[in-house]
Amino acid sequence: MVMAVSFERYGRLYYLDPGPHRPRVGDKVLVPTDDGPEVAECVWAPQYVTEEIGGLPLCEGIATAADLDRDEQNRRRRADARVTAKRLIRQHGLPMKVVGIDFVDRRPDVDQLVIVYFSAPHRVDFRELVRDLARGLRARIELRQVGARDEARLQGGIGPCGRDLCCATFLKDFEPVSVRMAKDQDLPLNPLKISGACGRLMCCLKYEHPLYQEFNAKAPPTGTQVETPAGDGVVVGHNVPSDTVVVRLAASGRRCACSRADVCSPRQQYEASSTTTPDAPAVPPEAPADDPAAARTTEVAATAEGLDARDAGEAGADAAAGDQQRRRKPRRRRRLHHDDEGDTSQ
Repeated sequence: MVMAVSFERYGRLYYLDPGPHRPRVGDKVLVPTDDGPEVAECVWAPQYVTEEIGGLPLCEGIATAADLDRDEQNRRRRADARVTAKRLIRQHGLPMKVVGIDFVDRRPDVDQLVIVYFSAPHRVDFRELVRDLARGLRARIELRQVGARDEARLQGGIGPCGRDLCCATFLKDFEPVSVRMAKDQDLPLNPLKISGACGRLMCCLKYEHPLYQEFNAKAPPTGTQVETPAGDGVVVGHNVPSDTVVVRLAASGRRCACSRADVCSPRQQYEASSTTTPDAPAVPPEAPADDPAAARTTEVAATAEGLDARDAGEAGADAAAGDQQRRRKPRRRRRLHHDDEGDTSQ
């Protein structure tokens, strides 16, 4: 069985093995972390899945009242630490932006630890800031600089699609994204249109890129003359999700959407097919037994196999001589016994 929890409302989902516990949606449960068990909300009740999933952390049970009080106190401490950190950063005049605060009080090596995540355009000398933070928060302080994408993941938000950011919900790792992916998908190269909340290229550009690569490799490019069921025309666009191409007809000038298989020539379909076999030599049709001319033609064609071009021509001329001449032995067989090529007598 598998269950899903979240530490923040509308935050990233974490999957657990419920073990003997059966929490319902909305219950507070204890989740094992590197800094000890933490309180999280169950957003997906335990249920069976079709595949066996191993290696999931084990749920440590339903949170007690003491666990809920401690979690509420830690939330207030994080909020106070954020306000204090922002005030001290302004006082020191540092080009830093507080992204997130994490409060740890169950690590065995420290009593209380405040981790401040910040973003900055370059390296920052924050030694004096750390001393003031430790004095003001009365705890051990750690400052960790994060990049633009990690900043968006920690803060969360709404993307251009109107949904929660992928990095803040389900993405675990950031895969490389290039401008080439936007070009292959015929997207405008305007940074405002292809950039996400982090200011970098949107991660979703990589989702459909393999589909566009496969389509562009098989579909005729723009400007190609093609034949469609509606008539000849020119390819003026592609529609990858529907696997169609837009063709402007030469006769009427109107545009129509045709399937990719319809605009590809039969030869292209034949070469692209993996089930076709090489062309086999044509087999002459069987002639009736009572047709002497057809029988002679069939026999000459059979005996001419393996001859050179001159011998094949001579065999064909002998076959066209008509019914007045009686059939001779194949010339190839005579040459094997007689080396004189000019001898034509029997």
